[in-house]
Amino acid sequence: MSTRPKPLKAQRGVALLEVLIAFLILSVGLVGFSTLQARALKATQSTLQRTKAVMLGNYILDSIRANKDAAITSPSGYLVSTKTCATPTATATLADNDRVNWFAALKSALGDAGTTCADLNCTTAAVCTVNIYWDDSRALGGSATQTLNLVSAL
Repeated sequence: MSTRPKPLKAQRGVALLEVLIAFLILSVGLVGFSTLQARALKATQSTLQRTKAVMLGNYILDSIRANKDAAITSPSGYLVSTKTCATPTATATLADNDRVNWFAALKSALGDAGTTCADLNCTTAAVCTVNIYWDDSRALGGSATQTLNLVSAL
């Protein structure tokens, strides 16, 4: 006499339950991954802004080096003595045009907001200090008053 296994009625719906549990685990993993991706994008944006600020600081310092005589004999040509957020007006001098172009590049790269500002001071001893300010509050733990300070001897 052969014995047949009886159908297991207790196991009905187990496959469906396993699929639902797998779906729940996958959903939690995807939510975690999307959060990680959003944080990575914010960090990338912050890094990009910092890189642009460094490049623009070097840009104005290179412009000053190209016009070194005017910067040393009359440092006021490149002077932006206080934190300035408005783009200066162009005049006939190379130094003023360099400043106008620099401010336009700052506003383009770091955001044309009232928080994108700079100051620039050169001494007759051929030392220039550049400060660039911008809003980096979108970054993780970012500050609304991010500052880059460059000091260079011409």
